[in-house]
Amino acid sequence: MPAWICLTCGVQHAETPEPPTGCAICKDERQYVGWEGQQWTTQADLARDHTNELRDEEPGLVGIGTNPGFAIGQRALLVQTETGNVLWDCISLLDDTTVATVRLLGGIAAICASHPHFYGAMIDWAEAFDAPVYVPAADRAWLMRPSDHVVVWDAETIEPVPGLTLARIGGHFDGAAVLHWPAGAGGQGALLTGDTITVVQDRRWVSFMWSYPNLIPLDAATVTDIARRVSQFRFQRVYGGWWGRVVVDDGARAVTNSAARYVARLEGQRPAE
Repeated sequence: MPAWICLTCGVQHAETPEPPTGCAICKDERQYVGWEGQQWTTQADLARDHTNELRDEEPGLVGIGTNPGFAIGQRALLVQTETGNVLWDCISLLDDTTVATVRLLGGIAAICASHPHFYGAMIDWAEAFDAPVYVPAADRAWLMRPSDHVVVWDAETIEPVPGLTLARIGGHFDGAAVLHWPAGAGGQGALLTGDTITVVQDRRWVSFMWSYPNLIPLDAATVTDIARRVSQFRFQRVYGGWWGRVVVDDGARAVTNSAARYVARLEGQRPAE
């Protein structure tokens, strides 16, 4: 039986003879059902006219994205460490070429994601590499495809492999998380955020939302708490969820300043003219 993939959000669902009646992730107010209604595809159908591209983001970090763009269009990140590689966020397509290439890069020891919109086909990836998938307890209800590979965690931080820290920061989803990579940015540290903290077009800044497509903001207290939670980490660089969405320098300051600006605008403050 096929494991159906939602055409709008790209999240894979459980194996069933016929497609589900709807995608719960897209029905939630943070996402949306496609304008032409609920539509589905499968891994095999997707592979007919899509391929994956791997790019070096920096030493020890490889981006994996699908061409042409599919669903939300995010790219995953493979963090390479001496204690095992971690796949951060996920995409919908996994083909034999991608599996072979990732194995040459050291395979995958663990999979974790910033939030449910980026779950993609993570169970397919987990099965291909016999890797655990770390899902926060707060977001367990959004797991559309159950699997024995899933490890539910209920702590502020865990280490999917020694030396990397997965931290729950909330906001976009209750279990929304970031991954801290101390060796990133030449040893100055990198924070991988998906769009739990999103890198905006002006890449000196980031932002925070309850819903990005529907433009629903977060409240001031939550944004302030997100900034507080990530302040425990040392990082120079912030990797968002799409190609090129990277704060290259002074990433920690970008998060702090962006949170302050966000709260100021919520309170009606404007920059001096």
